Amino acid sequence: MKLQKISELPECRTLSGGDPNRTVSRVFCCDLLSIAMSKAPADGVWVTVMGNKNTLAVASLTDIACIVLAEGVSLDEGTLAKAKEEGIAVLATELPIFDIALEIHQAGME
Repeated sequence: MKLQKISELPECRTLSGGDPNRTVSRVFCCDLLSIAMSKAPADGVWVTVMGNKNTLAVASLTDIACIVLAEGVSLDEGTLAKAKEEGIAVLATELPIFDIALEIHQAGME
């Protein structure tokens, strides 16, 4: 599935765009940065409630295709500016982690 398809889900709003044509491998849910750092899949969609600058660092390190912030979490202005500067795709939703992860998976994960 392409990142664009995820960003077009009605429950998601784009905070920072990435490459809409990037292929997404799978959904990964985790709120512990140390675990995400070692287990997040390259080209994955990382669903979390951790909306801080360290989340961006882990996303860069693991080559995550997109971060989806669940439960109404957002980024502060400085972190959002950094995500845009680095081209890290960040989406946000009011949905719980499980619900949005399931929706993304059902939207077309291979």
